[in-house]
Amino acid sequence: MNVLTCKFFVSFSRLFAYVCGLSLALLTPVFAEAPHETPTILDSIPHDQTHFTQGLFFDGKDLIETTGMYGASGLYRYSFDGKSLKVLSSTSLEDRYFGEGSIAVGDDIFYLTWKSKKAFIYDRRSFKRKGEFSIPTEGWGLTYWKSALLMSNGSSELLQIAPGGFYVVGAIPVRDGNTAVPMLNELELVGDTLYANIWQTDLIAVISLPSGRVVRYLDFSKKVSELRRKYPNMDVLNGIAYDGKNLWVTGKYWPWIYKLAN
Repeated sequence: MNVLTCKFFVSFSRLFAYVCGLSLALLTPVFAEAPHETPTILDSIPHDQTHFTQGLFFDGKDLIETTGMYGASGLYRYSFDGKSLKVLSSTSLEDRYFGEGSIAVGDDIFYLTWKSKKAFIYDRRSFKRKGEFSIPTEGWGLTYWKSALLMSNGSSELLQIAPGGFYVVGAIPVRDGNTAVPMLNELELVGDTLYANIWQTDLIAVISLPSGRVVRYLDFSKKVSELRRKYPNMDVLNGIAYDGKNLWVTGKYWPWIYKLAN
């Protein structure tokens, strides 16, 4: 390679790297206004590392988890004593379904699927399947607020779905200042404050309802970095549950569920 060719190659490489970096920056959402806080971890309990966690919530003293992946999606009820989990009951989805988030309402548990535009209804106690209903988009995360199901679908909007007829009654756009916050995933509600995992990040957005305004982020990047050195096969942060006093968080294929300080 002569000097001229070498110089051209270096210049082109630099230009290519600059364009790629610029494109990546444009594609990566910038959450600049709301403050980032590193949460204080008080305790942890073991979590099944074969579980691709999609939904997590407390039902009284029991912990409910739904999992994803084709051929591995299921609904689990655990006894919970703050030190360990014991499976009390479980059920599985057919292999053609990829399970997502879930929530209990009344006597039912609603369990989303990812791309099938379908959600299933289970009896809250027996886990017997009672029915199903259509959803208008992909299903990601699910909770219940103001007499409606609140569903994320990977966008920056949360759909409000009537639990009777299962039709969309509204949508809440989520913003950090003037910036839309996409990739909202697993959801947990505490009063009018919504905690939402942001997929492919180490952040949980803390959202004020009904405005949809992000007031702060819980930043788990330090803990995730520490965990990945020991558990390289773990996936992203996902799974938030509130026990009436504290939040508990985990992730897909994570070894632990962590208890956070208020």
